[in-house]
Amino acid sequence: MDTERYNRQLILKGFGEEAQQKLSKAKVLVIGAGGLGCPALQYLVASGVGKIGLVDGDVVSLSNLHRQLLFTTVDIGKLKVDIAAQRLNAINPNIKLETYSQFITQENALEIFSEYDFIIDGTDNFESRYLINDGCALLKKPLIFAAVSGYEGQLAVFNIESSGGEKTNYRDLFPIQPNKGEIPNCAENGILGVLPGIIGTMMAAEAIKLITGIGEPLINKILNYNLLNQQFYEIAITSSPSGTYKLPENENEFLKMNYSLKSTPNQVLEIDIKELENLQKKDSTLIIDVRETYEVPVLNPLDYKQIPMSVFQSFLNQDIEEENIVLLCQHGIRSLAAAEFLHEKYGDKKNIYSLKGGVIRWKNYFTSAS
Repeated sequence: MDTERYNRQLILKGFGEEAQQKLSKAKVLVIGAGGLGCPALQYLVASGVGKIGLVDGDVVSLSNLHRQLLFTTVDIGKLKVDIAAQRLNAINPNIKLETYSQFITQENALEIFSEYDFIIDGTDNFESRYLINDGCALLKKPLIFAAVSGYEGQLAVFNIESSGGEKTNYRDLFPIQPNKGEIPNCAENGILGVLPGIIGTMMAAEAIKLITGIGEPLINKILNYNLLNQQFYEIAITSSPSGTYKLPENENEFLKMNYSLKSTPNQVLEIDIKELENLQKKDSTLIIDVRETYEVPVLNPLDYKQIPMSVFQSFLNQDIEEENIVLLCQHGIRSLAAAEFLHEKYGDKKNIYSLKGGVIRWKNYFTSAS
């Protein structure tokens, strides 16, 4: 044991070498190297957790940097897991780091989860949250969950039985997934950079408490935090009545679960950048940017029309001559909603698309290619 490195923990009353040994033997998986995952990773590595896994298939973008402090400007366009591993190894080279440069899916989740004692969900979309929750419930893995938006954050611990014998999961809070676009994430609603730093650090604290047995983890309750008035409050979580939701009982059932967010009846085809490049070469293609006028980056070299979402309903009164219509926004969420509006008007008379991943993916594609 590196007693000098962990000295300030070792001398803590109620902690000592026994707790430090528990940390060194623990295996923690962090899903998502974003605003929540970055601070959680930094403190788990620094505290001496023996093995840490990191799952993320994304690359660093400029809009990440105000809250994801493992990354810098020179990292833009690079894989998050690669950069995170370099920085975390510099913090503590004694930790075993396992990286997975992929997104969590039904096909890989159970295999990855099985290698770890505790799971931290640092994702920011409902598909992943329900998938992670159900996988952890199936494997009986403790799950540390958090969510942030605007100026508020939430934190909870799931799949651990209380002294009274009750055990809850994310579906006891929200039994059914919301429809696509019903609840905005931080990419659409905005986030003050310091907020995920606070909540992500608290996720690490909950993991350390669970590993070492100190304190009282947030079992069967959710902690709510408001940054604007610095107020915390807890809400008890109770098990839902039987039949409220269904968790998969085996791997086969898990693989058959549908975690895709339900859209409105008209399904919009999401296209990638290569498909967009092919479409823009056609004469009868209209590209519409539904971002507000103040949003960056500017889309060079695309030929497009800017119709902000705030005035999009009035635009629907106009007739579009082009056969192909491509909608895009910052992250590909608002553009889906705009595309649905156009589908309601034109039905199958027009080919209507939404750019998957939005402008950020467009910019990263050309940055990495140059």
